[in-house]
Amino acid sequence: MTSPDQPLGSTVAVAARLPGWAGSIRFRLMVLYSVLLFGLATVVVGGIYAGLARSLEDQDVSRTEEANILFMDREGRDMIGTIEFEVTDPLALFEREVNEQALDQLRTYAFGALGLLFVGSLGVGWFVAGLVLRPVGRITSVARDIQHTDLSRRIQLDGPDDELKNLADTFDEMLGRLDDAFESQREFIHEASHELRNPLAVIRTNVDVALADPDSSVDDLRSASEVVGRSAERMSTLVDDLLVYARHGTRATREEDFDLAELAHHLTEEFAAPAEACELDLVVDVSPEQLPVCGDGPAVRRAVANLLANAVRLAPPNTKVTVSASRLDGWHSISVTDEGPGIAPEDHLRVFQRFWRGDRSLARQEGRSGLGLTIVRQIVEAHGGRVDLSSDAGTGSTFVLWFPRSVHARD
Repeated sequence: MTSPDQPLGSTVAVAARLPGWAGSIRFRLMVLYSVLLFGLATVVVGGIYAGLARSLEDQDVSRTEEANILFMDREGRDMIGTIEFEVTDPLALFEREVNEQALDQLRTYAFGALGLLFVGSLGVGWFVAGLVLRPVGRITSVARDIQHTDLSRRIQLDGPDDELKNLADTFDEMLGRLDDAFESQREFIHEASHELRNPLAVIRTNVDVALADPDSSVDDLRSASEVVGRSAERMSTLVDDLLVYARHGTRATREEDFDLAELAHHLTEEFAAPAEACELDLVVDVSPEQLPVCGDGPAVRRAVANLLANAVRLAPPNTKVTVSASRLDGWHSISVTDEGPGIAPEDHLRVFQRFWRGDRSLARQEGRSGLGLTIVRQIVEAHGGRVDLSSDAGTGSTFVLWFPRSVHARD
């Protein structure tokens, strides 16, 4: 008794013995087109042959004729009568034989033509299938060349607006969305890695200063601990933003009231140790009144920290770095001024471009990414504000961040 699995196994074995091209879509389309063409040709040739054969077979080779004859009846009287008889036409009989031979030859030629048509239909089917599947081949080629690190390739299929072009356009749109998603992810990772460096540098510098001074008092250690705690809180917030982005694909946003004056004081305390290590005088000039702003406080803190980190890094020793915060009409501002090398007027717009690093060789040596000022501009513009730059080569720089006043602020 045979097993139920045997037919399936036999089918699989037969399929396994077939060459690879026999299982392709092109081969199957070729067979389909060939069957359709050959079937249509068979119907046409068969119909012509059948119609011609029937018309020739209906042709008569004999005819009926009448003749008058004289005869005598039983009473001996002369009578005239008419009789009918069939007469075979020799010419018609010859024509019939010729037609039968022609039908035999036509049948032979028809079978030969059908054989040639079958072979031709295979070639036509293979060619037409190739034309139909050419866009699919282009889609496959582009998809094979695309790498996860480069999604800029597009199919850009030309031709009529048919189903295959719609498929290619849909694939291009999907690649565009993936490219935007990966680019956004890369940008956020670059920005996060850049922004993590500032609090880490603050923590390391404050801890080194506290440990290097054997005469540090409890108040000094407490102050250093508070600075380290705030920096660690900034890092924790940034890590939380990374987790939110990893889960939902969007950056975390906050809507809260915070005080620019208080933010300026806290950042001045955090960067006091790095500034002292670089022999800089870090000065805070903040309005005594509150400067409330509604938005993402940790993000604005990171923007100002980027400006302070640049000022501390670029300012020469024995110079001053000033952090100011003030109010002007319906705007609150916070600025960072240094006496560093400055920025040429023609570079004022380029400094906010992504990955612009001025002296690239020096930037690579220092491990700078060229993202700091780009992040500053993005954060300020996301709050409906703007960034002003006042600088010239060799005269230092002043960056002013303008924010709209909070609607809950009191005049």
